Amino acid sequence: MEQQIDLSDFLTNYFEAKQCTILSKDEGQIHIQLTEEMDKELMNRPFYWHYIKKIGREGEPQVLRLITDQEKASEPGEWIHFGSPRLHQIINKLREKERYTRLFEQIRTLENTPLYPWLVVNVKISYRGVQHKDEVFSIGLQLLHGHMTLNMMDFLEDMPLERSISDYCYTLTPMIHPKSGFLRTQNVLLQHVQKQDNAWAAASIKQLETEKVTLKHFYEGEMDHPRYLEELDALEKRFKPTISFQVINGGIFYLTHRQMDQ
Repeated sequence: MEQQIDLSDFLTNYFEAKQCTILSKDEGQIHIQLTEEMDKELMNRPFYWHYIKKIGREGEPQVLRLITDQEKASEPGEWIHFGSPRLHQIINKLREKERYTRLFEQIRTLENTPLYPWLVVNVKISYRGVQHKDEVFSIGLQLLHGHMTLNMMDFLEDMPLERSISDYCYTLTPMIHPKSGFLRTQNVLLQHVQKQDNAWAAASIKQLETEKVTLKHFYEGEMDHPRYLEELDALEKRFKPTISFQVINGGIFYLTHRQMDQ
């Protein structure tokens, strides 16, 4: 499955949706003027904002320069990547505040126009073992005829969407229940995982066994020692290969018929 979300596009969509200004977007970096709300949410400056409000002045939200290309990580700015604290922070904020939504494509029409229901799910897959890796995918499933697209955020990027429906528009009733639709998207992601090279898992298991032998040798004759059992458990958690799925956010999007053909 080649449609893994491009990190640069994901970040651009996120900050634009938060009403931030994208000052520049070059190859491998994004320059963002934060709003006051986003500065408070991401930049950890509570004392600054408390002081500014106390003296009755307007604060100055910071400018954030994010580097998405590892080869440019030494340049001024903050290198952000799958697994980085900043990306985890953004994803956690999405999960906390905007996990589910319902949006309508905005159109101008004087004719009765049907809007088709789409289930949109953004999911993070995490691989944990000797090495850590995260992937983020965006899947859209049309709940009337079952059409699926695997790069839904790109699909929605330039589409005007609002929480209220446009005049003369009406929604069509889903033929596929959202719960059933979610299981379909889940199956697609499972198939993706099953096709991946599992060398990382084999390496993790090998490392785990090596560490267990060393630990066993160190505690020889004291295998029931609480400290041994504690360290053995820590090794299992550190090296045992695991794959987890985490829904970042999602919702039901009502789109016009023309969107089905893309």
